[in-house]
Amino acid sequence: MKSIRTIVAAVVVALGMVAVPAAKAQFRFGAKVGLNVNKLHFNKGITSSDNRAGFTGGVMAEFTVPVIGVGMDASVMYVRRNAKFMENNDVKDFHNDYIDIPLNFKWKINVPVINSIFRPFLTTGPSFAFLTSKKSFDEFRNKKCDVAWNFGFGAELLKHVQVGASYGLGLNKVTGNADSGIEGKNRYWTVTAAYLF
Repeated sequence: MKSIRTIVAAVVVALGMVAVPAAKAQFRFGAKVGLNVNKLHFNKGITSSDNRAGFTGGVMAEFTVPVIGVGMDASVMYVRRNAKFMENNDVKDFHNDYIDIPLNFKWKINVPVINSIFRPFLTTGPSFAFLTSKKSFDEFRNKKCDVAWNFGFGAELLKHVQVGASYGLGLNKVTGNADSGIEGKNRYWTVTAAYLF
């Protein structure tokens, strides 16, 4: 819980720092869809997990300070994270559905002459995913909130289309079995495409 409060405080401070030049910022919004590849990382070696594909879709908003290209983007996304793992020679295959809210600091890199056609960017920031599917699977209990830190990169094409990839590093335990002491954290790659107006 302390780590979540620290992340929220860092986001509030960063928003305050960006708020002054935000009056001149460019604000845009649009739709966003993509795929994710999830893997549960467990704290005990007796449990192994495979990469599993899922999907995501929702809306995003972005504001960028002109010239320097620094800003933020935020999304509200429906996310399905699939998981398959083996415990004591028993295969378990399930999925969790979330409403995910990633808040990213974004730096659009200026490339003279071709900015209007191709502009690369880097992103990083926290993500808060709230469980909407069942809270238990067999003897495993799922947590209500999955907090992660994302690291991403991508490119803006023709000033409207953004294609990006990010890696989410799970910060809290999202599932576990109290009897065996097994706990797992999500690690996932997400590839998205967005159209901004």
